[in-house]
Order: sequence, then C-alpha cells, then structure tokens
Amino acid sequence: MTPAVEAAKAFGITYELLAYEHDPRAAAFGLEAAEALGVAPESVFKTLVAKVDGRRVVGVVPVARHLDLKALAGAAGGRKAEMASPAEAERATGYVVGGISPLGQRRRLAAIVDASALTQERIHVSAGRRGLEIALAPADLVRLTGATVASIARD
Repeated sequence: MTPAVEAAKAFGITYELLAYEHDPRAAAFGLEAAEALGVAPESVFKTLVAKVDGRRVVGVVPVARHLDLKALAGAAGGRKAEMASPAEAERATGYVVGGISPLGQRRRLAAIVDASALTQERIHVSAGRRGLEIALAPADLVRLTGATVASIARD
C-alpha cells in the first residue's frame, strides 16, 4: 500500500490498481506503463515537479507529450518555471522518479493537470512506485489534488 493508494482509498473514490513488471532499463516510464498495460498513451499521465518562481508545483501531463513550462508558470500564477532536479522532486514528494504520484505526496504540492485529461473517461497516473498505476476519473484526480486544470502540455 502506497501513500497514493491510501489517499485514494481515504477519499472513497472508485479506482483500479494496475501492476506491471517494470523494466529497470526503461527510460520513458510512462510510455512503458502504457505499453505494458495495453492502454492508450493519451490516457497515461506523468507527474513532473517544477519550480514556479521558486515554489514547487507538479504538472500532470500525458506521457507522450512534454510539459510547457511557460504555460505551467501562467497556470500557477507565476512568471517563470523550471524543472526541479530529480533529487529535489524525490525529496519534495517522497517518491522516486518514475513513481512520482500526484496523490499522497510527502508535502502536498500545488498541482496543474493538463486539460486533455478531461477528454478521457479515466486516466492512469503513478500509484507511488514504478510498475504500479492507479486508474481513476480525471475529475476525481482534480478534486483529490485540488488541482487547477489548464493546457500545459505541448508536442
């Protein structure tokens, strides 16, 4: 049981846990999850930690796309955004890179979810460790994280 799963359970939402065998050689964790689970990449979202005007924020975007830092900064009410280092992301969230979840973080960071999530019936995000995804309704993710929804992904 991870903190992400405990958070989903505590809120009483409908979710499904999906496990797969993580390949330690995989570089693109989210694309690996989509392929291993046999789901469309546009339904699998990665959680990226950035700093907006020095404040840590998570951007939740489809795994096949990139985080638009300028759009993230604007959605978070800031001027400038930059990616956090992997070590900083791990310290802030309590999860390892490739397993960072928008749910159950050590310190709840402000979250921005890409608007494309709302076009999906359900989305998949990390459940707090590599090889474990949680599938849930996008509206539930937004509600649980207190996220802002904005167009923050680019090709």
